[in-house]
Amino acid sequence: MTKTIISVVGARPNFMKVGPIERQLKAYDDINHMIVHTGQHYDDLMSGVFFDDLGLSAPARHLGVGSGRHGEMTGKVMIEFEKVCLDIKPNLVVVVGDVNSTVAAALVARKLFIPVAHVEAGLRSFDETMPEEWNRRLTDCLSNLLYVSEPAGLKNLEREGVDRGRVFLVGDIMLETLGLFLSGIQKRKRWIDFDLNPKNYILVTIHRPSNVDEPAALEQIIEILESLPQSVIFPMHPRTRKRLDEFGLSARVSRMKNLLLVEPQSYIDFLSLLEGCSIILSDSGSVQAEASFFDVPCLVCRENTERPVYCEQGSCRLVGRDLRLIKDSVNEALKGDFPKSTEYAKSLGNDVSGKIVRSIVEFLG
Repeated sequence: MTKTIISVVGARPNFMKVGPIERQLKAYDDINHMIVHTGQHYDDLMSGVFFDDLGLSAPARHLGVGSGRHGEMTGKVMIEFEKVCLDIKPNLVVVVGDVNSTVAAALVARKLFIPVAHVEAGLRSFDETMPEEWNRRLTDCLSNLLYVSEPAGLKNLEREGVDRGRVFLVGDIMLETLGLFLSGIQKRKRWIDFDLNPKNYILVTIHRPSNVDEPAALEQIIEILESLPQSVIFPMHPRTRKRLDEFGLSARVSRMKNLLLVEPQSYIDFLSLLEGCSIILSDSGSVQAEASFFDVPCLVCRENTERPVYCEQGSCRLVGRDLRLIKDSVNEALKGDFPKSTEYAKSLGNDVSGKIVRSIVEFLG
C-alpha cells in the first residue's frame, strides 16, 4: 500500500533541508512524497530559484501565505495547510527548521492525528526574545520523530523530558546538501561577476529582527560595515532593505565606497561567494554550518546561537554588535590566526538524509 509523506517548506533554508530527503525517498516505490510550499518566502529570489538549484520537485500545493505578523502568518498557514491535509490525508508530515511554517504545519498535523517528523530538532538558543526559539520548542513537543543535528540537541531534549526513543542524532542536513552540490559551487566562482578577488572581500548577511528592526541596532550594523577593511558584498534580505528605507539610512549606506549591495543570491551563487570570501559577517543559523565546512571565519552578529558545535568545533565566533570585538576578530582572521574547523564539524553532513529516511520507513512500517 502506497504511503504519502508531505514535506513542508516555507523559508529558504527549508528547501536545502528537504532536497536530500526527497532524493532518498525516490528509492521507495511504495512512498509518494509531496512538497507543500507555504509561501512564507514568496519572492522568487528567496524561494523559487532554490527549487531550480536543488532539483526539487515542483510543490504539489502552494499556500501563498506571504509575509505578515507572526500570529497572522502562523494562522494563515494553519488554515490553508489543514485543507491540504484533509484532502490528501498523508501518513506523515515532515517539517524542518524553526520558521512559522514549521510550527503551524506540525500543530495542524497532530490535531488531525497525523504523525510529524521534525528535522533539526533540539536546537536551542535559550533566547526567548527570538520567535524561532518558541517555534523550535513547540514543534519538538508536537513531533513523533525528532532528528537532531548535533550533540547539544540531545542534551536539550533530555532536559525537557522528551522520550529518548523518539530522538535520533543524525547530523546536519545542511552540510549534506552542501556536499551534494560542492562541485558546482567550486566551479561557479561567483566573485568574478562582481569584480572581486578571492579571499580579498568580506561577505555579509544580516536580517534578524534583533539587528534590523530597531534604528539604533541597524545603525550599529552600519558602523560595523563602515569599519571593515576589505571590499564588502552584501546580498540584502528584503527585510533589511525595507528597514533601511524606513529608518532613513539608505543614503548613508549608499555612500559607502567599499560596499556592494546585491540582490539575494541563489543557493549555489551564495555558497560560491562564501567559499571565496576572507570572512563572513552574519546573523544566520545555517551560515554557521556552511562557513565551518569551508573553514571561513564566521563572525556571528548575535549574543547566542542554537548551533554551539560550530563555535566549539567550527570556524564561528559570537560577536554580537560589539564593534571592538569585531575589529579584533577581523584582524585576527586576516592574519590567519582565527580558529580552524575540526574534522568533526565537517563530518556532520555524512548520510544525514539516509538516516532520516530509514527511520521514517521503519516508523511507517
